Amino acid sequence: MILVDRELERRAAADEPIRVGIVGAGFAGRGVAMQLLTAARGMKLVVVCNRTIAHAEEAYRQVGVDTPVRIDSARELERAVAAGSQAITDDPAAVCEALSVDVVVEATGEIEFGATVAMRALENGKHLVLVNAELDATLGPILKTYADRAGVVFTDTDGDQPGVLMNLVREAELLGFRPLLAGNIKSLLDHYRTPETQRAFAEAVFQRPKMITSFADGTKIAAEMATLANGLGFGVSVRGMQGPACSRVEEAPALFDLEELAERPIVDYVLGAEPSFGVFVLASAEEPLVHRYMKIYKMGDGPVYTFYRPFHIGPLETPLTIARAAIFGDAALTPAGPPTCDVLALAKRDLAAGERLDGVGGFACYGVIENTSVARRDNLLPMGLTDGCTVVRDVRKDEVLSFAEVELPPGRLCDRLWREQVDRFPVAAH
Repeated sequence: MILVDRELERRAAADEPIRVGIVGAGFAGRGVAMQLLTAARGMKLVVVCNRTIAHAEEAYRQVGVDTPVRIDSARELERAVAAGSQAITDDPAAVCEALSVDVVVEATGEIEFGATVAMRALENGKHLVLVNAELDATLGPILKTYADRAGVVFTDTDGDQPGVLMNLVREAELLGFRPLLAGNIKSLLDHYRTPETQRAFAEAVFQRPKMITSFADGTKIAAEMATLANGLGFGVSVRGMQGPACSRVEEAPALFDLEELAERPIVDYVLGAEPSFGVFVLASAEEPLVHRYMKIYKMGDGPVYTFYRPFHIGPLETPLTIARAAIFGDAALTPAGPPTCDVLALAKRDLAAGERLDGVGGFACYGVIENTSVARRDNLLPMGLTDGCTVVRDVRKDEVLSFAEVELPPGRLCDRLWREQVDRFPVAAH
């Protein structure tokens, strides 16, 4: 952190900022923009892209920045940056192809559109920061392959639970502990929430109903923990994770089978615990003297200890990820190799043949995490590929969907990348 801070100060003094383009001006994208415009040193927001151009403009206007220049191509963006202007556009290609952009932040929360942006950014040699766990959980391993070929960083973001957890895991390992479980803390889980039930709450917190629905119905935590599992090489003990209830996160070691964790580390969560916006890691130490020190410092009797961070502040932390990628080539979280976990699609209600699915946070399906070996063995449909699929036979409520139950929309990039990912990576042994 100190080295990042010093390098950013040097860049600010030398007027050599890391130049950033953001694609997606929703809640997350506007938060990243706010930080870059008001708080981040040594970085410069040069362009915001959004399909609704007024939302891109709002990313600047919300913090009192003068109306930016509208551009329609990479060449126009180059001219705007040379003139000292900031820009908006509705064309992500302009962001991804411009020489004056070092890092692209993909913050749409979409799969097909996000995959298109990701591939365009990587093909043009841009570091890519995802504020899009849904995309990462679905296609992260193959996108990492393309990033490696291009010699750039592909990373999830600091501030979201997966990135915060990865930082915590790395810290525990640095201190000599062995991580056994990386865990989220969830306050609500109801698989049958819909954009209609969540509409009022979504409006109150300035987010889209579908996004808020994905939090409540469990799809978001499934995507986040699959992203983390693929970065750690961890699995899950049961489909959907165990998710035991407790009042405090320090109770977690007593809620899981520690002998099983020692044999196979997992990702999971606890329900209803404080601190409610935090994350935790269960990690063990074998050295008896370590146990003595941990007890003195009120960390428990061991040999398994709870390390936790009581908060995550989402897009406000994303500039740190941008800096890590551009300065040190370091990823907050990136796939470690073959996927170990996928997010499956289950029916929220009875579905009739001929119905069209509406994707993450919709009325039709919810997502749960499963080991990749099981998902591949049974040819199960990833939640991230459901949007626009047509059901070809009746499906009962809570039934898991396979590729045999749906017809995919024609010509999608996400389906091509999925097939490439399946072909490239062997099934993980979980």
